[in-house]
Amino acid sequence: MTTIDLVSYEDALASYDPVMGLEVHVELGTRTKMFCGCSTELGAEPNSQTCPTCLGLPGSLPVVNAIGVESAVKIGLALHCEIAEWCRFARKNYFYPDMPKNFQTSQYDEPIAFNGYLDVQLEDGEIFRVEIERAHMEEDTGKSLHVGGATGRIHGASHSLLDYNRAGIPLIEIVTKPIEGAGERAPEVAKAYVAELRELIKALGVSEARMEQGQMRCDVNLSLRPNGTEKFGTRSETKNVNSLRSVERAARFEIQRHAAVLSSGGTIVQETRHFHEEDGSTTAGRIKDNAEDYRYFPEPDLVPVAPSREWVEELRKGLPELPRVRRNRLREEWGVSEHDMQSILNAGAVDLIVATIDAGADAASARKWWMGELARRANEAGTDLAALEITPEQVARVCALVAEGSLNDKLARQVIEGVLAGEGDPDAVVAGRGLAVVSDEGALGTAVDEAIAANAGIADKIRSGKVAAAGALVGAVMKATRGQADAARVRELILEKLGVEG
Repeated sequence: MTTIDLVSYEDALASYDPVMGLEVHVELGTRTKMFCGCSTELGAEPNSQTCPTCLGLPGSLPVVNAIGVESAVKIGLALHCEIAEWCRFARKNYFYPDMPKNFQTSQYDEPIAFNGYLDVQLEDGEIFRVEIERAHMEEDTGKSLHVGGATGRIHGASHSLLDYNRAGIPLIEIVTKPIEGAGERAPEVAKAYVAELRELIKALGVSEARMEQGQMRCDVNLSLRPNGTEKFGTRSETKNVNSLRSVERAARFEIQRHAAVLSSGGTIVQETRHFHEEDGSTTAGRIKDNAEDYRYFPEPDLVPVAPSREWVEELRKGLPELPRVRRNRLREEWGVSEHDMQSILNAGAVDLIVATIDAGADAASARKWWMGELARRANEAGTDLAALEITPEQVARVCALVAEGSLNDKLARQVIEGVLAGEGDPDAVVAGRGLAVVSDEGALGTAVDEAIAANAGIADKIRSGKVAAAGALVGAVMKATRGQADAARVRELILEKLGVEG
């Protein structure tokens, strides 16, 4: 995708210090748009969820979405921000081909939340504090579909189609202060920050924050300065990065690209960049304007927003347990290491395990099945754990059947396979496939006798004290019962019949 010669990551960091700024846009899960009553439901026919206000028609007037304001305050509080006692909206003027009124209603110098922070945990357990500059309210643009080109971008397209259903969707933009001091771990910090922010947004219930659906996206601002200097370098802004892995890759690529340009005597252009998933590269977009170029001015059609202190404190008291606090509590309750908890988080299994425990499973069993068999199947299918066609309640039932001895692990895996295949709940799969453990002592005794008779040499070894040889007879019985015997009970019966102490 790119023809630029990059320097190695190690060489880049040997000469330059990266400084990042992350801008995350969160699409709120409100039922209506930010400034009108149009529906925000996904999947509607193009341009069917519009009105004079979100189409910017003359004479239409906006009205602020109260739930949008409430969501913004909750996000600000969860990020340890100060909440403005008085703030207002502004018009951001720019050529928006997919915003029919040709300006975006946003907030400029008076955001609703400012001066906060978010502590994030890196892979090795180190805590890195990311300072928050602001969180402000705004509206999303519409969607452009470029037709006829090879890349899906406007360059090379024969024509473009515009869908204004998304124009006016409520957004919260969360902007960090310059992130300094991360050094070689800057890409990791970027990924960890966006991951922690996503978990926080989901915990607040203000958005599903599904990055693959555009409900949360990140702009990665990055600059380099020579080691030992204080002045920031010229930044690039990689736009609309929509996965955690891509945030990390975009930051890493830009570090290498900037270093290559600077080391060769070139100059970094302040511009937007497009990220390419296929190879992790970025390419130039447009020259990036400064804030003054947007000609911000106060929105004349909206009154200021002035959250009362009583209301803000009410919302503060109603905040849920924040994700990092919750994870630390669960880690202690489950008795797992920091590393194991990070693996559970990375797999997206925390809530699934909690729900499985709530449905009656013990913590160890719930973790075992979600992080073992189910994680393997999700990986093979190239999907998320939560997308598997099995519920925490069904996994809890599998755990219960194993605990009561009705299933062993091998049979439990077959039950999970049946549930995922749509054969019904675990009990229905057990009945339909005939998978219950053979627990009839008479049937087990017969199978053990047959195994001993067929393997007289091994039986003699066991009688002479080589108890470890019992494993071969256990295997023979398990094969004869199609894996449906309780292996521990089979071993006991073998030793009893051979007169050997276990």
